[in-house]
Parts: sequence; structure tokens; C-alpha cells
Amino acid sequence: MEGGFVKNKSETERLYKQLVKRFVRWANTRSDIRGAIIVGSRARVDHPADEWADLDVIVITMDPEYYLATNDWLENIGSPLLTFVEPTAAGDEMERRVLFEGMLDVDFSIIPKEKVQQLVQVGIPPQIKAQIANVFGRGMFVLLDKDGTIAQLQGFISATEMSTHRRPSQQKFLEVVNDFIYHSVWTTIKLCRGELWTAKECSDAYMKRLLLQMIEWHASAIRGWNYDTWFKGRFLEEWADPMVLKGLQNSFAQYNEEDIKRGLLATIDLFRRTAMETAERLGYSYPIEADECVTEWVRKRLSEK
Repeated sequence: MEGGFVKNKSETERLYKQLVKRFVRWANTRSDIRGAIIVGSRARVDHPADEWADLDVIVITMDPEYYLATNDWLENIGSPLLTFVEPTAAGDEMERRVLFEGMLDVDFSIIPKEKVQQLVQVGIPPQIKAQIANVFGRGMFVLLDKDGTIAQLQGFISATEMSTHRRPSQQKFLEVVNDFIYHSVWTTIKLCRGELWTAKECSDAYMKRLLLQMIEWHASAIRGWNYDTWFKGRFLEEWADPMVLKGLQNSFAQYNEEDIKRGLLATIDLFRRTAMETAERLGYSYPIEADECVTEWVRKRLSEK
């Protein structure tokens, strides 16, 4: 290892394994830590870890605040270069992200034990079944299970459907479409005001998230609702329709006014094609009049700018 960087995949694997061993040895001395699980690519068979994969560890503890409010405990595991706290991907708990020496990227999701117990005793609420499937259903490796709670939880997880998306209702479909069309106007107004940062953020972040939702529905409407579209755009190049992949090539913009205009119009065109095909597959109505009216207004305003 030179300059803090890992040389190759085998060396990376060795360092991660050492880090996991140190974590398990230390966690066994902590009475408040009742379980720990590796999830993500380092626990998956499908799309397993490569040399760039991070390490995702779920820590089940009776004292979550300690691990979120302090970072001295990290010295028991490795040599941290930096660390910070952020919400988990699901947004319902917090996690401590750590960059250890050697550029080892470790994500400790800190989960209260009482929450896991509630899942075991009450069951998994329908609204979070997809989240559970995305986090655990693709693979998990148990590091610690002091109370047998994780073993019980695994029974619930194995019974959870891995389908990442349900067929949307007509109302839900229109909510996404109307949200997108509305923000076409909103972004155009920001461009006309010269607010490039805000306009680009909306076009290439907020509107792209709506586009991704439609791309997922589009793929499932064509391939079936058990078709695996992963989550948050993971491996999109493998499961999205070729028409979508081609359209995405031109939909992101550089940070200048003319290219943001171009990227916005390309995004609008791609969303319309994807949404209209999805609506046809689902037998849903599509607000074509509103779409055409808004798009004409957007094109006119942008041409005048």
C-alpha cells in the first residue's frame, strides 16, 4: 500500500477481511451490540463485490446514540481518515460513514434493537417490505447474533417478495407525470431568471428522479412486474430499455445556459416517450393536451431567452 491507496483487488479483499475481524472481535466485547450483518455487494451473489466495492455493516445496538454521537470507537476497528453521519438510504435511521486508511469505505448503519424486535414480533409493515427486500433480500452475512433475533428476522426476510416495484395505480401514474410536467415549467422559469444552479439541479436531479421512476415502471410494464429493476438506478444499463439508454446519453447538461436548455428539452422528450409507452402498456390515460401545451410554452420561452 502506497500513499494510503490499496494496490489491487486481492490486497483490498485482505484489508477488508482484517477490518471485519477486528470489528467482530471488538463488538463481542460490547454488551450493547446485539447483532451485526454485512449487506450489499459484499454479501451478494448477483453482482458481487469488485475492487471498488464498499463494506455495508448493519449494527443492531441498545445504545444507538453512542455510535452516532461519537467516533472514538472507530479506533478499535481501524485507522479512520474521516467520518460523518447521514440518513440511511431508506431515510428512517442514521448511519456513520467512515473512510479508513487504505481508502476502505465502510458504512455502519446503526439500528436500535427495539426496532428489530418490533419487526420480529409485529411483522414487516407492507410499506417497508420493498425496502427490506432491497437491503436484505439480495444477500446478507451474519457477523453476530447474540440473542437469535437476526435468525428470526431472516425468516421474515425470506418470505418477503423481491419484486422491487408494484404496478402503479392510474392516480399514482398521473401524479408522477403531472409532477414532471409542472417542473418543466418551473425549471424554465429559473432559466429565464438566470438561476442556472437551481435550473440544472431541478433538471438533472429532481426531474431525473421522476424520470427514473418512469423508467422502472416502463421496464416492468414490458417485462412483467417481477422483473428486477434493482433500486435507485443500480445497474440501469442492464435492465432499462435500449430506447431509454439512448435517450439518456443526451439528457444531462453541462453548467452553461445553452446546454441546460438542451438537456431539459431532451429530458422532456425522453420522459414523454417513456411515459406514453408505459401508459399504453398499462391501459392508462396520458395528459397529452397538458403535455403538448406545456412543452410548446417551454420551447417558446427557451427560444426567446
